Amino acid sequence: MTTLSAVRAVLPKHVYPQEQLSAEFAELCLEDPSKHKVMARLHQSAKVDTRHLALPIEAYRDLDGFTDANTAFIDVAVELGSEAVLGALEDAGLTPSDVDIIVSTTVTGIAVPSLEARIAARIGLRPDVKRVPMMGLGCLAGAAGIARLHDFLRGGPDDVAVLVSVELCSLTVQRNDPSAANMVASGLFGDGASAVVARGGDRPGPKVIDTVSHLYPDTERAMGWDVGATGFQIVLGSEVPELVHRYLRADVEGFLAPHGLTAADISRWICHPGGPKVIEAIQDELGLTEYDLGMTWDSLRRIGNLSSSSVLHVFADTLRERPATEGDWGVLMAMGPGFCAELVLLRW
Repeated sequence: MTTLSAVRAVLPKHVYPQEQLSAEFAELCLEDPSKHKVMARLHQSAKVDTRHLALPIEAYRDLDGFTDANTAFIDVAVELGSEAVLGALEDAGLTPSDVDIIVSTTVTGIAVPSLEARIAARIGLRPDVKRVPMMGLGCLAGAAGIARLHDFLRGGPDDVAVLVSVELCSLTVQRNDPSAANMVASGLFGDGASAVVARGGDRPGPKVIDTVSHLYPDTERAMGWDVGATGFQIVLGSEVPELVHRYLRADVEGFLAPHGLTAADISRWICHPGGPKVIEAIQDELGLTEYDLGMTWDSLRRIGNLSSSSVLHVFADTLRERPATEGDWGVLMAMGPGFCAELVLLRW
């Protein structure tokens, strides 16, 4: 049994309204001023009101290519990741010396040594802490990271495991790229970090009952990065909502059925805010209401899509705003590059 003892979500201090971000990113991304109104419409359709940025908004004009952006990524990611891990450990009544394994995930920068090694040095994790960096899972990784903590704790039930996610999406926005994918991404994605503390055994907090992964065929170009001289160029296919319609209902039904459950038995839906069309597709396929996904909609509106950190922010919001009672069931889920889905069954 794996108990999720704490979830801590953190955000950079630089926060801006969507209208200001739209104007700034239009100047950075579009040489043709006639396309600025197109970008503004795309940003408005994202249903995002505000987003947090890794850097002050004026600093983005001074970033000179991928090297500068990645250097800024490492500096801010280590700071935010350390804050998230320390906060989650404090919430769980633990200290850095209690951690046996730490898993890190990011898809918005490259660091060698990896983020969790740098965080370990910053906050004082033990020299024998086991480290597992995960790269390439994108939006999926918040849910997949919890599933992998569960896998590790099945083999070490007395251990303390930590997941840390840091995503600084604003540092990946491509200059002078008028593609529809870049315009959509520059209006949807924000910056943030989160951490989860998991422990073996029956302790206070939601329990991981089961997990499942689904990798869908012939979908490699639905979502991801093309990596080149200028850094990470977004791949964001219009078919993503259709993939939700095609696969999600059967995935969820097949996941819940062995436990004698249906969607109607789930009282807490903790879903990644992939964007309005994706959230609407989840609601349609699972027969959910806007209230059921209220925490997801609210997170999208307040902070945008934080890639792997988003579902963990929704999780933290749910634990705070909609506390569960003993026996309640929950599903935590995200979809991401692959194209794939990860589902986690929880019980309080």
